[in-house]
Amino acid sequence: MSNRLPMLALIIALILLAISSSVYRIIETETAIKLRFGELVESGIEPGLHFKIPFADDIRKVDRRLLTFDAKPASFYTQEEKRLEVDSYVKWRVYDVGTYYKSTSANEEQAKVLLANRVNDNLRNEIGKRTLHEVVSGERDQMMADLTKGLDESTRKELGVEIIDVRVKRIDIPQEVRSAVFDRMRTNREKEARQYRSEGLELAEKIRADADREKVVLEAEAYREAEETRGAGDAKGAAIYADAYNKDSEFYAFTRRLNAYKTSFSNKGDILLVDPDSDFFRYLNNIDGK
Repeated sequence: MSNRLPMLALIIALILLAISSSVYRIIETETAIKLRFGELVESGIEPGLHFKIPFADDIRKVDRRLLTFDAKPASFYTQEEKRLEVDSYVKWRVYDVGTYYKSTSANEEQAKVLLANRVNDNLRNEIGKRTLHEVVSGERDQMMADLTKGLDESTRKELGVEIIDVRVKRIDIPQEVRSAVFDRMRTNREKEARQYRSEGLELAEKIRADADREKVVLEAEAYREAEETRGAGDAKGAAIYADAYNKDSEFYAFTRRLNAYKTSFSNKGDILLVDPDSDFFRYLNNIDGK
């Protein structure tokens, strides 16, 4: 019995070793290829548990997430033979793991080297077709779109890699052309500023003219309404006076004469030379005003 236990333990250990050598796991962020005696037999293996032939199959796992590669700054020449220092980066991921293995041996560092060469070649071509102004500001977005499209088409076929985006982080202008670039940028900004000022003055004049015209219209309407209101008030006042006069003409004449006396003798320093028998004093001479 004592001799069987070590043998049983050895058999169990061999069985466990065979099982562990036959099973492998691919996580969600990975894909893989299977090599059998060094020859590619299966690619694009999905996440999960899988089986392989022990000692015959070799599994190479590949990261299938979106990756970022910072290319080293490089010098490029524009259409006018002006040198630029360009610093760029690439967003990429594995598209065809079989092609990726054949071109890079599933080595990410080797893939970055190949990507860097292709990025620099395409940047050189795109920048060489454009002027300095177009590269710096005029057609920069279009240049990046063309670069991404062209690079993606070539790397899918040759490297099994999908290019998501290519962006320029920084463009350094050499000292010998920096002044010319700044002068051009300053001139363009001044031109835009003059255009904005001209459009602003034109708009201001239009607003001012509209406001002046509206002011004249409002004043005319207000004057017309005021005259109509004044005329209506005068007519109503005349009607009230006439109605009061018709009710008692003698009392109306008496109150008006009293108001005239009050106005005439309101200031003690005033002198009034009037005939005492004149009609002005008729209510002072006779209470009935006769």
